[in-house]
Amino acid sequence: MKRRDFIAAGGAAVASLAFEAKAQGGLAPPQDITPLIRKITGGGAVEKGGVEIDLPQFAENGNSVPMRIRVPSPMSAKDRVVEIHVFAARNPRPHVATFHLGALAGRAEVSTRVRLAGTQDVTVLAALSGNRFRIAEAPIVVTSGACLDDGAL
Repeated sequence: MKRRDFIAAGGAAVASLAFEAKAQGGLAPPQDITPLIRKITGGGAVEKGGVEIDLPQFAENGNSVPMRIRVPSPMSAKDRVVEIHVFAARNPRPHVATFHLGALAGRAEVSTRVRLAGTQDVTVLAALSGNRFRIAEAPIVVTSGACLDDGAL
C-alpha cells in the first residue's frame, strides 16, 4: 500500500466516524424544553418529584426503549392526574408523548416504548387537577441512537 492510499483511507475512516457520531446525536446539544413545559403549565409552579419513571439505565438501541410511568394519586373526581407528558431534550422533536387520563381511570400509570436520539435525561411532567404539576427526570445511556433528523445532516 502506498503512503498516499494509506493517508486517504485513514482520512475516510475519521470522516465516517464523525458523520456517524453526528447522525446518532453525539454532537447535538440538548434542546431547552423549558418553553414547552411553561406552555403546558401556563407558568404555574411545578413540584419536583412525585412521578415514578421506570426506564432502563442502558439501552443498546434507541429505536424502542421500554418505559413505565406511575404517578401516585387517589384518582378521585376531585383529585386526579389529568395528563402525563414525556420529553426527550436530545430528540429532534423533544415532546415525545402526551397521555390523557379520564375521570374513570383507576390509576395514573402508563407503559409505552419511546425512540431516543442518544444518551440523555428523559423528563416526565404530570398535570394534576387543580392546576398542579409534578416533574421528574430519569437518565439513560443509549449506545446507538435513533430519531435521525434529516435537516441536521
